[in-house]
Amino acid sequence: MRTLILIAFALLLHAGSAHAEYPDHPIRLIVPQAAGSATDTAARILANELQRELGQPVIVDDRPGGALTLGLDLVAKSAPDGYTIGMGPIGGLAITRHMVAKMPFDIDRDLQPICLLTRGHLLLATSPKLQINSVQELIDYAKKNPGKLTNASSSNGSPGHLGGELFKYMTGTQIVHVPYRGGAAAINDLMAGHVDIMFESLQSIAPFASSGALKALGVSGATRSPAFPNLPTIAEAGVPGYLAPTWTGVVGPAGLPRPILDKLNAAINKAIVSDGFKEKFAKIGDEGGGGTPEDFGKIIKADSEKWGEVIRRSGIKLD
Repeated sequence: MRTLILIAFALLLHAGSAHAEYPDHPIRLIVPQAAGSATDTAARILANELQRELGQPVIVDDRPGGALTLGLDLVAKSAPDGYTIGMGPIGGLAITRHMVAKMPFDIDRDLQPICLLTRGHLLLATSPKLQINSVQELIDYAKKNPGKLTNASSSNGSPGHLGGELFKYMTGTQIVHVPYRGGAAAINDLMAGHVDIMFESLQSIAPFASSGALKALGVSGATRSPAFPNLPTIAEAGVPGYLAPTWTGVVGPAGLPRPILDKLNAAINKAIVSDGFKEKFAKIGDEGGGGTPEDFGKIIKADSEKWGEVIRRSGIKLD
């Protein structure tokens, strides 16, 4: 009996030391979107900071496709050892699940929230050729001219698409949605006046708003963006209660041992408050997230319920 107790104690010590040694080789950070996307940019900023915190290389692996499901599926089906983690944007964790008929994994069952990384905004912008200069002017014009205005988005079911649908519902306006295959093409057509308005990630559209190539009317979050402190929120500017923030977090496969989960969470929280992280994200208008895995899980659940209702009400379907 004494021998069995000693063996069990030795195994517990070994398990504890294994966790304490994590990580002892490079970590793969999967991005479910293409290189150059907002999520990819965030991942590369995080990887540099996380490498300093964990003492091992963090390799960004872009795996776009399947309406954000391909990359997240790889994370969900990876070994729960902390060496494969993934970026979890709002689209992949709170929106796509309501639009894909057969998900290859269950977000709530198969993924473990690790930490909220960033909070951001959609920017409501108009073509410079449109004689509208405020959110209230936009609402007034749309009500007087139902179905005349066009609203570009980077794709069906994108955060910008849903932000536009929520805006139309809350203002009682009829604006025609025009989906594109990517934000760059939509922004180009907005600047050229081929489409009238757009809700797009601030990170993607901010340079064009700053240069005056298009007109910025408001941001979608609860507070103003540090990058555009003089630009009102859409709620301030004429749509009380409007709220459509964006976010990106980090997830891993379900079953991550708590010591590894806590170590990753602590490292990401430290990275978020580092000078390098804050400086880079301030330039693109995003703010650091942070908090516990449980905090991030609550955000995913709340936004999934909110956007699921918008999708059902609007009848949005993927192409």
